[in-house]
Amino acid sequence: MSLSLTVHRGTQQIGGSCIEIEAEGERLILDAGRPLEAPRDATDLLPDTLNRERPATVLISHPHMDHWGLIGELPPHWKIMTGEKSAELMRLTEGLFGGAIDREIKCWNSRSGPFDIGPFRITPFLTDHSAFDAYMLFIEAVGSSLLYTGDFRTHGRKASLVEGTIERLTGKVDLLLMEGTNLGSDKPVITERELEDRFVDLARTTKGQVYVQWSAQNIDRTVTLYRAAIRSARKLVIDAYAADVLNRVAEGTRIMRPGARFDRLRVLILPSGKRLFHRGGRSDAIDAMARQPEAISRRLLKKIPSIVMLRDSMLRDFENAGISFTSDDAYAFSNWRGYLDPDDENTAWAKADAAGANTLHLHTSGHASASELCRFAEAIAPKWLVPVHGIKWDDPEINLPPVQRLQGWRDVDLRWGLKNLARDCRAVLTGA
Repeated sequence: MSLSLTVHRGTQQIGGSCIEIEAEGERLILDAGRPLEAPRDATDLLPDTLNRERPATVLISHPHMDHWGLIGELPPHWKIMTGEKSAELMRLTEGLFGGAIDREIKCWNSRSGPFDIGPFRITPFLTDHSAFDAYMLFIEAVGSSLLYTGDFRTHGRKASLVEGTIERLTGKVDLLLMEGTNLGSDKPVITERELEDRFVDLARTTKGQVYVQWSAQNIDRTVTLYRAAIRSARKLVIDAYAADVLNRVAEGTRIMRPGARFDRLRVLILPSGKRLFHRGGRSDAIDAMARQPEAISRRLLKKIPSIVMLRDSMLRDFENAGISFTSDDAYAFSNWRGYLDPDDENTAWAKADAAGANTLHLHTSGHASASELCRFAEAIAPKWLVPVHGIKWDDPEINLPPVQRLQGWRDVDLRWGLKNLARDCRAVLTGA
């Protein structure tokens, strides 16, 4: 018996991951991601090669939509599993767009240990990523083993988790399915602690407010900015959605959340935030949030030296309250630069720049650097490495274990048993 692999989508692109493994007639699908380039209203995006008639169990590695965004297209009889907090964040994200995940999601957590599905033994390893509750998945079956990294990095606040995974699995992995997002890129890759220092410097040298745009679900970044606020004698002001994210994931963890223990955290109640909660049928929740002592209004915000969360969608609320950028302020974009359009005059970046504020990109990637990807692969020491979630795998300067390139998935649906994988470096295998 052999363990078989099909990469339905992901060997030639970033995002939209969909990988299948099979043993003894049982199938696991690793992620069902929405392609990053797909329009919001696009449907029928599952890969053509994915057989939807046969039963399968879908394992979602983490709550970024390019890894789970197509679960609504999966057959209703398929089982779905993910981390406990990942499921919470997936439901929250779907609610943002006016939808709902109306199917059962079974969950594991960081303390669950291994579990079995048919011939597969699956061990989730909590890992370091910009998404909260992200996992690597170690899968054993019929005498073979596979490690799927999902997305990961080694420079965040949970970097020690990756080192622990290396220690546990070195020499135990036959095939490594590893992401390669940052191969060949020039994205900033510094530690979250180094980023914290840079925000502290910015806050200490800025006379006015420090406005920052970042993802509310990037909790590492929220912690970074909270610590920077403490060190620069400021408050950290987040919106109601970001507060909701913290409240949902904090239960049973040591994650910060609005309340007395985090006395420099404030929650700004905006009309747009109220509309979001009302639209989701959660009027009571936003009303209760507005009554908490950490809640503040736009009027009070003017009086508090702060690091302030600001997304483009919040600009109108600020402008309606007479809050606009000045030359004393700073505006930091703390997301992937690809999300920023500096030529759009309606963005916060453009408005801040026009007002003479200090505009800058302060960010670190949610993915491992090229050198760390190589270090991880060399340390795990797999027999074979299959690249996914990347486009620069064929750079001759990349120092990796033998890479088994899977190509042509649109033309052929070919599953390839691990024991039959070519052993020569950079072999081209038809299949995905």
